[in-house]
Amino acid sequence: MNDQKHGNPIRLLLVDEFALFRASLGRFLASEPGLEVVGECGSCDEALDLLQHVKADVLLFDFEARLGEDFISAARQAGYDGQFLIVAGSVDVRKSALALKLGATGVFLKSEALDRLVQAIHVVAHGEVWIDPKVIRLLAEQFFFPYQRLTKEPQIPLGERERNVLDGIVRGLTNRKIGDGMGLSESSVKNIVQRLFGITGVKTRGQLVRIALEGSFDARQANDRHSKDTVLAGRARPERSVHL
Repeated sequence: MNDQKHGNPIRLLLVDEFALFRASLGRFLASEPGLEVVGECGSCDEALDLLQHVKADVLLFDFEARLGEDFISAARQAGYDGQFLIVAGSVDVRKSALALKLGATGVFLKSEALDRLVQAIHVVAHGEVWIDPKVIRLLAEQFFFPYQRLTKEPQIPLGERERNVLDGIVRGLTNRKIGDGMGLSESSVKNIVQRLFGITGVKTRGQLVRIALEGSFDARQANDRHSKDTVLAGRARPERSVHL
């Protein structure tokens, strides 16, 4: 994986069916310090062919652009070991959750500013999760519900405090803001986050987000989420993208 500490640029492969958008985005990203565009493609087949000849750290593509889930699987099978950043034209909760489940590291909306795309690229290039705030709001409202559980993996039951902290993490809140909403100190929230790491076997907040969006938690949370005991329900929506 790319290591900017050693002066290596983040290598980007752009995949989008619209040539004008692809070319414009490519010119912009190529002009940014620390980024290098190694290729531009208009289809899944073109991208898979190009990946045999170039090395990319981040692959940007639209989940809607006649590529979809098969593209992520096919790229992995072809030996691509970099990150996937979905650059979507619209918000689709189920497809966003599915893309993250399949291995995408981020979801960015085309309506957002280009400088935020650069920020998202740097985040996902280092293996963390970036999710657009609009996508976060919809996912946070629905990620506990049964239709979001896309696999039959073992479910992980959580206590009320763990559920509330996880809810805050998915919403992009800091430990301090989560604690304010729950009446807990920042250090107490940090301890719960560490407990979540232990329960799930992950090491980062971004990985917790992914597990939550996969729907691998206890379905009983769907009923608890809107009860009076769910402290964070209905509180302020996120003010920033998740990059954890």
